[in-house]
Amino acid sequence: MRTLPAFLLSLFAFAFLAGAVAAQEHDETEEAAAHGEELDALHHSADGFFLDFEPIGKVELPRMFVVRNEEGGLGFEFFLSTSAAVASGEYVADAGGHGEETEAHPVDDDAPSEAASRGGDDALADPLETGIVPAHGEIVADLSFTRHTIFMLLAALLLLVVFLPLGAKYRKGIGRTSAPRGRLQNAMEATVIYVREEIAKPTLGDNYAKYMPYLLTAFFFILFGNLLGLFPYGAAMTSNIAVTAVLAGFTFVITQFAGTKDYWGHIFNPPGVPLLVKPIMIPIEIMGLFTKPFALAIRLFANMTAGHLVILSLLGLIFAFNSIFGPAVGWGTSVAAVPMTLFVYFLELLIAFIQAYVFTILSGLFIGMAAAKHEHHSHDDHHDQTAHEKAVQASAPLVAGSKGNVYHEEQKTVGTEAAMAFSTS
Repeated sequence: MRTLPAFLLSLFAFAFLAGAVAAQEHDETEEAAAHGEELDALHHSADGFFLDFEPIGKVELPRMFVVRNEEGGLGFEFFLSTSAAVASGEYVADAGGHGEETEAHPVDDDAPSEAASRGGDDALADPLETGIVPAHGEIVADLSFTRHTIFMLLAALLLLVVFLPLGAKYRKGIGRTSAPRGRLQNAMEATVIYVREEIAKPTLGDNYAKYMPYLLTAFFFILFGNLLGLFPYGAAMTSNIAVTAVLAGFTFVITQFAGTKDYWGHIFNPPGVPLLVKPIMIPIEIMGLFTKPFALAIRLFANMTAGHLVILSLLGLIFAFNSIFGPAVGWGTSVAAVPMTLFVYFLELLIAFIQAYVFTILSGLFIGMAAAKHEHHSHDDHHDQTAHEKAVQASAPLVAGSKGNVYHEEQKTVGTEAAMAFSTS
């Protein structure tokens, strides 16, 4: 009996959410049209030095700079907002889009007045959109908080809020000597067990406990960040390549420290590879070290960015058809666009979990491959194998190597696989 009211309430909530987003899109479309500009969907998922609460307004974030003055001295400057920095006279809107002052293109003190006298677009430059540059000197480092930084800190805060009380419960024995209490503890315990049994153990084997803290932290941090981006006025910090690159960098560093003697031996001395081919294979293996974290960063960034762009593009169709064919066609387009938007929104909710899972399992796989110890056998030492090892070898194809050795399929890497194919051709 409760299912139908709950379903209707959920449908109403999502319809209201879609209507609110559509209204926001409509206001920004009219504003862009008034300035003769095109609507930029990337603007919504891009980073910025403000929190966007349109149509209510924008909340500017503090700005912090490490600057070098004209005499070459370093200093630190703090402003409560971008507008405050411009109002101080020490910074001006970067109407030319140069980003910051350089020796080849110094900032001209008269540039703002000249732009205003021309009456062009430069006079209307918004510092929040175009950025700011110092009127004198140059910016060495911009330490300002951005929209994605705020949501990244919020995701970290949620981790503490959720797991610190749960940790206190487990220390008291709740969940260890007795059953978990409450829906939150049951849900989190089920998720932790899933990560342990389905991700850590299959990829890391007996060493799974050593890397469980990192895998759990990465999983929940990415998950919370993905979900925060689906809230109204939220921002997906995982749609920022800098965030995903740092996460992938952690996996890269842990992988290298976990690497065994066999791992580095496969890279700098690929087994079973002809001596003349090794100078070619070694650079390929070294490149393989960096392609893994690169793929991790790009995969998460691209998937989270694409989902938001699809939602915005579907809603944008309503106003595009409205401006081209009139209000009747615009309203007619909304009949199909809004349900499609809700479908993609639910799909994004699923993708938020999937992408956290994919990043975590690939991280565990890369670490596990580095930490695994391989055993190399020639065709004369099969009598030393256990029954399990013989079964594994029987199920894995053998690749012929040089000097009568064999190379097991489960031990191949990117470079050695190509070398084996080359040596047997």
